[in-house]
Amino acid sequence: MIPIVSLSVFLPLAGALLLLVLPRASQAMVFAIGIGISAATFLLTLLMWARGVVPGGFSQVEEVRWIDAVGAAYRVGVDGISLPLVLLTSLLFLLAFVYQAKKSDRARSFVVLMLMLETASIGTFVALDALLFYVFFEVSLVSMYFMIAGWGGPDRQRAALMFFLYTLLGSLPLLLAILGMFLASDPYTFDMRIWIETQPLTGMAGMLALIAMLFTFAVKIPAFPVHTWLPAAHVQAPTVGSVILAGVMLKFGTYGLVRFALQMTPDAFRAAGEVVLVFGVIGAIYGAFVALAQSDLKRMIAYTSINHMGYVVIGVAVAALATDPAMRAIALDGATLQMISHGLVTGALFFLAGMLKDRAGTYEMDRFGGLLSITPFLGWSFILAAFASLGLPGLAHFPAEFQIFLATLNVAPVAIVSILAIVVVAALYLRSIAKVFLGEPNQTWAKMPDLDRQERWVIIPLLALIIGIGIAPAWLLDVIHITTTSPGF
Repeated sequence: MIPIVSLSVFLPLAGALLLLVLPRASQAMVFAIGIGISAATFLLTLLMWARGVVPGGFSQVEEVRWIDAVGAAYRVGVDGISLPLVLLTSLLFLLAFVYQAKKSDRARSFVVLMLMLETASIGTFVALDALLFYVFFEVSLVSMYFMIAGWGGPDRQRAALMFFLYTLLGSLPLLLAILGMFLASDPYTFDMRIWIETQPLTGMAGMLALIAMLFTFAVKIPAFPVHTWLPAAHVQAPTVGSVILAGVMLKFGTYGLVRFALQMTPDAFRAAGEVVLVFGVIGAIYGAFVALAQSDLKRMIAYTSINHMGYVVIGVAVAALATDPAMRAIALDGATLQMISHGLVTGALFFLAGMLKDRAGTYEMDRFGGLLSITPFLGWSFILAAFASLGLPGLAHFPAEFQIFLATLNVAPVAIVSILAIVVVAALYLRSIAKVFLGEPNQTWAKMPDLDRQERWVIIPLLALIIGIGIAPAWLLDVIHITTTSPGF
């Protein structure tokens, strides 16, 4: 059988190596290779999706000996939680390459970094060996650091350094937890499937491992109060950097919260679930109110990510606290769907904000006005994505947040206060739409061009998926539900 999972992981890396050895390559050739490799990777993940998943464990598992002395092996596979994230990752990278193809600044270096980051991102979601997971998890930091530092805004060096130090230091507790799991397993192994089945750390040791995991994944999410690196990184990052950071890399934290904390230390998570729930509620409300205070469009979108990822944390915490398997599955279904919908919606918003910046050179909302009549495709696309972000029924966030709130009301009714953040998010997006797109046209931008064909190819697939998931989420939820109702949860 063709090793589709491994091909999906390493094909982008092979493309990066090809670009490095090519003696001469024009910008057009560089991006043609990048788009071609990324498109092939996306097709492989579609084939992976077609093969599907099975109840009760991981599917499409591929395993090769690696470091026998410590029980580490190359192990990859997917389940109903990781498979949608892999598909989301390959799609966003493909669209990022299409968008970036019109840029000319050091094309070869940029495409190489993006392809390396795609390998690390897909690898993080499919790794079934904890040591392999940690390698992919950390390698992703390097590519994003250089992307921000090399192609970001005026304060890019500081933002890149803050991002790298926060996330690198934040990863060290996870390494300690992994080593603790390894030493407690019998026989010694880094096989995540065995850790999920046997849960080697219990009692105080399990609680300490959980605390270490929670800290690492809270930094990556990022959750309140370890979120301060995110706005600077987003504002200074190039547009595709923000898209990948929000759409893919923030999911490392929430995915790790499910895969490690919830599945490997469920008893400790249940004991600490109320504390995690409180931080999720604070993050959701805090992110909404701080976003409301922003005048910079991109910074506003960045803070709404803290709000939406707060809902994911709430969903996972509710799943940990739930004693009813049906409610646990509803909470996890909602949390996983929220990860996917956030990647699509926030990815679209960052793309659109970047397209606006390309034309105007600024993100300051007060400098715009009346753009809907000047750039109708850009305007209506932003309005649709904004309505999705505020949770409008019929769009992608609604079925995700509905399930999270439904489970929360059943398991921890007090935490339903987080629903108030939806009102704040609605207010901030309606305000941004009014400032940027409605009212009398600002004559400064009277000749601003609307989205061209290349940019529309980037936005239309995201908007189509946002509408498709909002209207008919079953095609995605059915895959997620296979895993969330399995014995591992």
